[in-house]
Amino acid sequence: MKGLAIPLLLLATTAAGQTVAPAALADTQLANPAQEASAKALMETLRCVVCQGQSIADSDATMAGDMRALVRQRIRTGESPAAIRDWLIDRYGTYITYDPPLDAMTWPLWAAPVILIALGVWIARSSFRRRR
Repeated sequence: MKGLAIPLLLLATTAAGQTVAPAALADTQLANPAQEASAKALMETLRCVVCQGQSIADSDATMAGDMRALVRQRIRTGESPAAIRDWLIDRYGTYITYDPPLDAMTWPLWAAPVILIALGVWIARSSFRRRR
């Protein structure tokens, strides 16, 4: 009986940690069409912290539903999308946005394509010179 107690305890704690119903505004559109359009546009630019490859608008994760509800709630109260985005970046870091700002942590992301293209051009140019 003792051998069965630990798996049952783990199962119970896993089930207790899951939410049964998503937040009220997760999948409910706002009554004001302009506010809903603003909320959807913002949700498309925010990455789900659970799914990692999807925006919160596309994700079915509970966390994404909570974030959609939060965005709609703040839009409904009149907060600007830029302020909401900044608040979420402060809370979750620049990872949450698909367009990270240029700063000390993200400059390698912005510089890498330019460096790689320049390196490719240099290698190609030196390869063609050797062939002559």
